[in-house]
Amino acid sequence: MTVTATSVDASDPLRPQTAPAPAPRRARLLRLVPAAASALSGVLLYLSFPPRPLWWLALPALAVFGGALRGRTWKAALGLGYLFGLGFLLPLLVWTGVEVGPGPWLALAAVEAVFVGLVGAGVAAVSRLPLWPLWAAALWTAGEAVRARVPFHGFPWGKIAFGQADGVFLPLAAVGGTPVLGFAVALCGFGLCEAVRLVVRRRRGDAVRGPAAAAALLSVAVPVAGAVAARPLVSDKAETGTATVALIQGNVPRAGLEFNAQRRAVLDYHARETERLAQAVKAGKAPKPDFVLWPENSSDIDPFVNPDASAVISMAAKEVGVPVSVGGVVERGGELFNEQILWDPAKGPVQTYDKRQIQPFGEYLPLRPLLGAINKNWTSMVRQDFSRGTRPGVFTIDGTKVGLATCYEAAFDWAVRDTVTSGAQMISVPSNNATFDRSEMTYQQLAMSRIRAVEHSRTVTVPVTSGVSAIIMPDGRITQKTGMFVPGYLVQKVPLRSSETPATRLGTLPEIALVLVAAGGLGWAVGAGLRRRRAGTV
Repeated sequence: MTVTATSVDASDPLRPQTAPAPAPRRARLLRLVPAAASALSGVLLYLSFPPRPLWWLALPALAVFGGALRGRTWKAALGLGYLFGLGFLLPLLVWTGVEVGPGPWLALAAVEAVFVGLVGAGVAAVSRLPLWPLWAAALWTAGEAVRARVPFHGFPWGKIAFGQADGVFLPLAAVGGTPVLGFAVALCGFGLCEAVRLVVRRRRGDAVRGPAAAAALLSVAVPVAGAVAARPLVSDKAETGTATVALIQGNVPRAGLEFNAQRRAVLDYHARETERLAQAVKAGKAPKPDFVLWPENSSDIDPFVNPDASAVISMAAKEVGVPVSVGGVVERGGELFNEQILWDPAKGPVQTYDKRQIQPFGEYLPLRPLLGAINKNWTSMVRQDFSRGTRPGVFTIDGTKVGLATCYEAAFDWAVRDTVTSGAQMISVPSNNATFDRSEMTYQQLAMSRIRAVEHSRTVTVPVTSGVSAIIMPDGRITQKTGMFVPGYLVQKVPLRSSETPATRLGTLPEIALVLVAAGGLGWAVGAGLRRRRAGTV
């Protein structure tokens, strides 16, 4: 019997059709999972920051990020880390483009995300080592240390520590400042990643070694236990008496860059609110303050050159009857300074402090010739660069020593610490956030001041031109605050303290130690990789 093959029309609709293999499409989609996980976990980290009290979201954010990086090549991890950085920094820093458009915002986020990408490559390298969450957390801290110093003297905004003002880890700020606080959160997050990975392996029937399980457990437990053990370092008890302080929020005529065109109005608003406070004191509706704190840029008219500005400030100080710290813009010897001026009601200006950490592209313009060649409007926005002060700011007001960290300086560890080592019994952070409208910026900065309060165990006051102004206790609690873009004043008796926390005494030593740990872990990982290559296993 002969069997004859017959041709079959493949287009025959009655012929059963074979479904296309889903494997290639599925494989392509699976390749996108790490990228999507990295970007989304970056967004999750952003959501852990103020004004949301969701500090704990930092833990799953870092756990997912660690899982996406584990076992990757350095090139893949660099890309994943960059996506994580963009997911985090783009929404966090959107306020930088409120008045000047998206260009600076996108450029800043793109540059800062490079540092996060490099950290990602490092985390992937150490992810094969024993105790990898330890090395990974140290690498994260090292990345923040670099970002706080370069380029243009650094930009520490977005340190993990600054999202932990409401969290259980906060007492660790008193142990070793923002580096130790951030390291603890990162260690707990990466430890959570390792714990989940080992649980999944065990459920699949794979063997899980006891030391690996113990290390994962300790990575989560030790930071929490350390925070609990550090609680005694946090106190709001007075050590050197108390002071009654008043904060003035005069408000501005309008938000945005245009507020500066109404400099005289801003000065008048703050003088008027001070006079309103003086009337409330006389009427017995408010306690008389020992001194009054005005915000940064409350007098952008130089009172040393303009008699009318000097007269307005003198009248306000005489009305309230106590010294007033005024935020001014002062020209001296051809140089421009962002200056705090202590104005005595009888003697006039008696002490000054010049801002040392000035803001790039806001108070001075790096690469001015290059930027001017690209767009002349950019250089016209900062016509003259501000100069830097050279010494810590501590005003002595009737025996009370008040440390000064002007606005942007609150983000920098050293700029706050050296006011305390210079004798400050409390800290003031005069600020001007009117340029950034009603964005999250003011809440992010306020959280930094809460961290600083615990870090150095000092009362921190935050007078702001347009809000949010606040009084913060040494334990990080906000006891009074204003709204945004409303005039107001705050008056409160606050504790003065003279003792130094371990964070204050140690300074940069914890950060240096963690950077060395990161370098050791990275060196171990690179050495192990080279040995595997020589052995032909990679």
